Amino acid sequence: MVRINLLPHREQRRQARQRQFISFAVGLAVLAFGIIGLVHVVIAARIENQISRNALLTSEIVKLDAQIKEIDRLRDATQALIARKQVVETLQSNRTEAVHLLDQLVRQLPDGVYLKSVKQTGNKVTLTGYAQSNARVSTLMRNVESSPWLTGPELVEIKSVALDRQKVNEFTLNVQLKRSTPSATGVPSNEPGKTPASGKGV
Repeated sequence: MVRINLLPHREQRRQARQRQFISFAVGLAVLAFGIIGLVHVVIAARIENQISRNALLTSEIVKLDAQIKEIDRLRDATQALIARKQVVETLQSNRTEAVHLLDQLVRQLPDGVYLKSVKQTGNKVTLTGYAQSNARVSTLMRNVESSPWLTGPELVEIKSVALDRQKVNEFTLNVQLKRSTPSATGVPSNEPGKTPASGKGV
């Protein structure tokens, strides 16, 4: 019977398998490092791209903020100009208001009524004066109602006082100015046909 020694052949196969395993492990390690490096490069590129986009957005936001501030400034300037225009238009449309007011006070005051102060706030006029009787104040209120430039008489207060050793009635009366556009006859266009009542001057 012939005996064959197989130990060297098995050892060679074992060494060959070890070399293959080492080569495979090295290859896997290289591949893993390559994949990690590729992922790192891709992520770094994306981060850099996002950073650049963020910088672009920041610069655009700064530009938009500047534009918004400029728009706000222009809007404020426009509103200021509109307000000035409205003031000028109001002054132009009501430049004869004081003349009409004094004219109507002269025309509508009945005998026995005297004014000591006239105060205007907007279209509200406060009259303070003296009357010989309550009936005179009532006549003044009726005259105001018939005026083409005055309306809405409202008696605030009336009381008896001594003036130059005489008993008179001190009154406070609120009236409203009509701020409509006068017609060619000098009467407000929304009050046609009315004629001012005659009366005593201030």
